[in-house]
Amino acid sequence: MEYFIEQALSYTECLNKIRMKYGDKVTILSHKTVRIGGFLGLFTKEGVELTGFSSNPYGKGLSDLNISGTPPPSTDPPLPKPAPEANPVIHNTVKKPANFEEEKKKVLAVATQQEPPAHDPTLQQVLSEVRNLKERIDATTIKNDEHSTLKRIKDTLILNDFSLSYRQIILDRVKKEFSLDALNNYDMVQDKVLEWIGQSIALYQEEEFQKRPRILVLVGPTGVGKTTTIAKLAAIYGIGNSMRRPVAVRMITIDAFRIGAKAQLEAYSKIMGLPVSYVEDYDDLKKTIAVYSEEADMLLIDTIGKSPRDSAQLGEMKQLLDACGPSAEVHLTMAASTKSSDIKEILRQFEPFAYRSVVITKLDETVHIGNIISALFEQRKSISYITDGQKVPNNIQSATVVRFLINLEGFHVNRTRIENMFPHNEANQIQWK
Repeated sequence: MEYFIEQALSYTECLNKIRMKYGDKVTILSHKTVRIGGFLGLFTKEGVELTGFSSNPYGKGLSDLNISGTPPPSTDPPLPKPAPEANPVIHNTVKKPANFEEEKKKVLAVATQQEPPAHDPTLQQVLSEVRNLKERIDATTIKNDEHSTLKRIKDTLILNDFSLSYRQIILDRVKKEFSLDALNNYDMVQDKVLEWIGQSIALYQEEEFQKRPRILVLVGPTGVGKTTTIAKLAAIYGIGNSMRRPVAVRMITIDAFRIGAKAQLEAYSKIMGLPVSYVEDYDDLKKTIAVYSEEADMLLIDTIGKSPRDSAQLGEMKQLLDACGPSAEVHLTMAASTKSSDIKEILRQFEPFAYRSVVITKLDETVHIGNIISALFEQRKSISYITDGQKVPNNIQSATVVRFLINLEGFHVNRTRIENMFPHNEANQIQWK
């Protein structure tokens, strides 16, 4: 079977042209009026275009033209009927060929995706391709629906309080990277999701060589544990441990007016044998830093807890801390138990301090940490330290991906696998410039 589209100046001329090319076994499917001839779109003439197919089993011929059917209705202006003498060969009523109904069924089968006659290989191939396309579309539709594995992953992310946008990123990636068959293996999918979560956690990288003295400042809202964290940092750097060689540490606080703050830091200072100073303004802080710079390797500065809503007080503290100089490392301290609705506001309000990283405190006081992971990922912030209790210096460590992943609920965590995937090598000493 051969399909054709032919044009001529008149209907009769077009029929003759078809007869000469395709023989007598032809079926006309449609006709319309077109503009033909001319040059560069000019001087065109009105003509006719006929569309149909030939099923002549014996090749082309010049005799016994038998055009089946009459031209179907058209929205184009009707053509004038040819004069009887224009072609004396065609003057009787056209007759349908014996196989007209069979050919009609073939065309309808392609159009409606029904089963064509089994003996026609061309239409069988077309239908096979259509079916394959439909299966791929159906597979995508099923995959985009709630597959049981997708639903379990989604519920587990919700359980851990991950944000809506973070959950959508994870689920979209699962749909993209796993076939329907692979989705049936839940353990494999959840292992990959854990890996992606781990990759989304950015860790703070300390400079390989530190300028002496290293000045580390903690800022953050009231009640997040800044003073206790300062004492813990003083212990791990000033006293040292099996991983670190001790360095000369001094503590400075501008939070001497909070009830109990001075006594708390003095107690830590006495136990650890590390000096502590109290300052009230910019000049006092700058003078104290200058004095300690002659004898200390590291200065740890505790600040007054401020509400992120109090822009005026935050501005005053920012001016005071400018005395530390541009090389000071500012870290934002935030409790892991902070409400999801407050995390982004805290991150935003403390932006003027140009904090380099975030210290997560009170990790032991919450079971859901997806809110912290989501917010820091979305705001492109790294994590420097984690605290999980009040003991000094035990309950503090440099942030690790593994520590966050093992705190997630609902996931089956293969600790050996994730430790190999996210190794953490803590430096054993500070190298000075």
